[in-house]
Amino acid sequence: MATSSKALPVAAVAIVLLLVVAAAPAAEAVCGISNDQLMSCQPAATKTPAPPTEACCDALGTADLGCLCGYINSPWVTVYNIDPESAKQLPPKCGLATPPNC
Repeated sequence: MATSSKALPVAAVAIVLLLVVAAAPAAEAVCGISNDQLMSCQPAATKTPAPPTEACCDALGTADLGCLCGYINSPWVTVYNIDPESAKQLPPKCGLATPPNC
């Protein structure tokens, strides 16, 4: 199965979003994004994704995407019903660049 070089960074961001939501208390921000902000992206990262909302894109725009990429291998992705293929499409759909280290 071939994976594009852009797919891994985007998937990492999506996975990180879910992991951050699971790991951080509601009032704490992780990687510059709150749990509520992360959850605003969840509907856009499922197997049947909705388009990302303005709130989701705003959240991703202020988040440290490189930091979020650090959560890519977390088991929490499936707990939050996140589809890596959909999640990896979020930054480009929001007009954001994917960090090179993802």
